[in-house]
Amino acid sequence: MAVFREDQVLLAQRDNPPLRNLWSLPGGIVEIGETVAQAALRELAEETGISAKVVGTAGYVDIIARNGEGMVERHYVVLALAALYVSGEPHAGEATKAVRWVHPQQLGELPMTEGAADIIREAAAIVGTGEALTSQEQSR
Repeated sequence: MAVFREDQVLLAQRDNPPLRNLWSLPGGIVEIGETVAQAALRELAEETGISAKVVGTAGYVDIIARNGEGMVERHYVVLALAALYVSGEPHAGEATKAVRWVHPQQLGELPMTEGAADIIREAAAIVGTGEALTSQEQSR
């Protein structure tokens, strides 16, 4: 989830393979019965201690891991939501090594997960002009 506070986005440094030490957006797995928005908000709180308000969908990235022979071993689809900061002070939590607010112009200075910078740019555009989802849309 791309969470913005003023002109900065919240990034988390992954602590588990296969993306260990890379900076990315906080997020994780959708549990049975959760909506994407509910899962993103839960993961955000678990990984960073931050609460946010979802304002839109920023895009998705396919991550396809292949073995040495080129065969697909894993395929993840990462769906990113754009959100506005509500409360909390960031701290590393589950699956994160570090958490910090970063100005989008500094993204090139960090080793990041594939596609994260593009998603952050898309989310920044949504947050800048985004309208909050209705409670009905968030509960889908």
